[in-house]
Amino acid sequence: MEQRKLYKVLESIIRQAPSFETNEELLSYVLENIINIDSIDISGGRLWKLDIDKKSYTLISQKGDISPIEKDYKLNVKDYPVFKSFGQRRAFIAYETNEYLIKRGIYIYSAAGVGERCKISDKKNKYYYLYKYLIALNGNEPDEDFINTLNIISVTLSPILRTRKLESKAKENIVELEKASEIQKNILPEHELKFGNYEMFGVSLPEKIVGGDFFDYLKCGDDYKISVVIADAASKGISAAAQALYVSGALKMGVSYDVSNTTLIKKINNLVYDTFPYERFLTLFYCELYQDKKGLCVYINAGHNPPYHLNHGSDKISVLKSTGPVLGPSANQNYFTEYFHINVNDLLILYTDGIIEAANSNFEFYGEERLKNAIKKFKEMSAKDICHNILDEVQKFGVNGRYSDDKTIVVIKRIK
Repeated sequence: MEQRKLYKVLESIIRQAPSFETNEELLSYVLENIINIDSIDISGGRLWKLDIDKKSYTLISQKGDISPIEKDYKLNVKDYPVFKSFGQRRAFIAYETNEYLIKRGIYIYSAAGVGERCKISDKKNKYYYLYKYLIALNGNEPDEDFINTLNIISVTLSPILRTRKLESKAKENIVELEKASEIQKNILPEHELKFGNYEMFGVSLPEKIVGGDFFDYLKCGDDYKISVVIADAASKGISAAAQALYVSGALKMGVSYDVSNTTLIKKINNLVYDTFPYERFLTLFYCELYQDKKGLCVYINAGHNPPYHLNHGSDKISVLKSTGPVLGPSANQNYFTEYFHINVNDLLILYTDGIIEAANSNFEFYGEERLKNAIKKFKEMSAKDICHNILDEVQKFGVNGRYSDDKTIVVIKRIK
């Protein structure tokens, strides 16, 4: 399953989950629902919990079509050398060496680390990290895609547990949130910008005091090109705002050094991976526009909602699909560029989830088709008016809705 869609499915499972008193009950519920996702080839799974003092993992629950393991069975960390590097990797697949588990039909061991990372010392006073929980899954012929599935499970569930812990200690500090909101507003550029043959207009509306969306116009030193970026942190509240601030700053610095776009996004992915080990991922779309007559646009889509390119002459809309994975779950990912040409009066529309997932009172989404129709309806207007009219439609559609998210949209129009 595509990474962003898997995250949405997991988020839906968690949102609809009953109110559980313990993390173990919640994770067992999620595990059972993961197994029932048809598009993921998983037959069963187990939840393990770390015992720091004994340096072992204890079996908490097991779900699905698997041979049962005896209650409270323990895995000693010393018997699994791969565990010591696990805290840096979030997920792994390895051949099972435990004779008892092999007899239970477990030949390949695949697991996602969930929750906080606990610092462990060995006899030589060297340190390594272990996750509080392991979700181990049985899948047929696990491969790189399966690793990506495990990574998304990890980065989706870990912040949930962290949030539960924080919420049990204290309520949100409104004063600090308001400060964070002011800082976040300062990273956003002026709504309107004209560059060469283009006019562009962007708006970002956080659902709460702070949010995880942002956009920016990034100028390089020679003024021969401009980069436009839009991003959406999958975390919520302050965590999402912190990721947005960090990535925004990293992009500004990277563009100022004029490094290649693929190198820049790869480096930012590694920074997010290293800096936000407990947070969810971040999606990003990055494009470069040039001072040329052909309207060249070069872009990288890191798992973001595919922007729409409206060809004014044919009235056809093309989608700019992903050219690389989302930012954060895995280090050292590769990103690739694609390109197309923007003709006079063509439109490029960048947006985040909050636009197409604005829901009405019947929990119907505004959706991609309504957005495409709105783009065609308003295409003769200026970038500013197109942006405002689309946002107005979205806001009216979801005015009585029970679910809402940060909303960001950037409209780019070639005017000559």
